[in-house]
Amino acid sequence: MCETCGCSVTTANERLAHSPHPETGKSAVEVIERLLKANDHEAAHNREHFDRHNVLAINLMSSPGAGKTTLLEHTIETLGKDLRIAVIEGDLETERDADRIRAKGVPAVQITTGTACHLDAHMVHKALHQLDLSEVDVLFVENVGNLVCPASFDLGHHLNVALLSTTEGDDKPSKYPVMFRGADVVLLTKCDLLEVLGDFDPAAATARVRALANPAPVLEVSTRTAPGLSPWLDWLRAARESARSAPSAAATR
Repeated sequence: MCETCGCSVTTANERLAHSPHPETGKSAVEVIERLLKANDHEAAHNREHFDRHNVLAINLMSSPGAGKTTLLEHTIETLGKDLRIAVIEGDLETERDADRIRAKGVPAVQITTGTACHLDAHMVHKALHQLDLSEVDVLFVENVGNLVCPASFDLGHHLNVALLSTTEGDDKPSKYPVMFRGADVVLLTKCDLLEVLGDFDPAAATARVRALANPAPVLEVSTRTAPGLSPWLDWLRAARESARSAPSAAATR
């Protein structure tokens, strides 16, 4: 993970990793701890922004190709008249996903991470300066495609959505427990392929999520047909309504 590959040092927090230190001989572990602490502080700041504007912030995570952007496109098409949606896109390079979202008529900010395999709170905070949160009901942060590091970084969001494609295998929750243990909902995507694949068992995937002591809903979805998105859209509407009725952290101070 980040402690060994060094990906916790991003373009947004690099100055923290290389800032002068009064002591000498600091280990890599101590540097990582400092970066994570700084990230959590920035995440809390982001969450204050979201709460102040009554914005529900959702962290969308999966491996590459599980269907995050396609899910967002169809969500916007279906709920765009009822909810004011904005998107922050995370990829190593290109603006392709952000362009796809903008084509649906909603604001999208692209974050290109270079070599970092996840977004962090500093990156998201910088992107927020390009959005008018007073005009947003739901903000989706589409994280970099990766089942490991994104799960370890608080962005200031409220909910985690983990996608698991039927083409990946139903054992992924066991292999990547941090991702699926922290999910508030797990979407089994591309379920229209179940009859063709024959080797993905939704019940087994659900059982593996439950083995992580996670009671979150595990929903079977497909973007191929309108009914295939109904479980996800129902969950999203309920999540937004719950956020709307709950007092914000900023308001209760």
